[in-house]
Amino acid sequence: MTFDDPEDQKLVTLARATMGRAGAAQGAAIRDTDGRTYAGAAVSLPSLRLSALQVTVAMALASAAPGFEAAVVFGGEPHDADGLAAVRDVTAATPVHFVDGRGNLVTSDRT
Repeated sequence: MTFDDPEDQKLVTLARATMGRAGAAQGAAIRDTDGRTYAGAAVSLPSLRLSALQVTVAMALASAAPGFEAAVVFGGEPHDADGLAAVRDVTAATPVHFVDGRGNLVTSDRT
């Protein structure tokens, strides 16, 4: 499935590439309200566990992102309560799309 918005499709591509590059089970990408994009992969260490979406939100905020327009989570579980909460802390209405390993949309959270 491709997204109607080419910018959202770009997020899918970035999330997939980041997941593969990191050898992680999940990748994520987010676009801020200035149009910049950030991508990250899940981190799983004995002392630190972050979902791909949490990593991506942290990277965006560390780069002074003013807010978020859209996010994609590629692979892994089709829900991430902590990652969604982090996105919502910044911009409540950001659509977050969960995509399976084939690039098909599983679900979208727009709350």
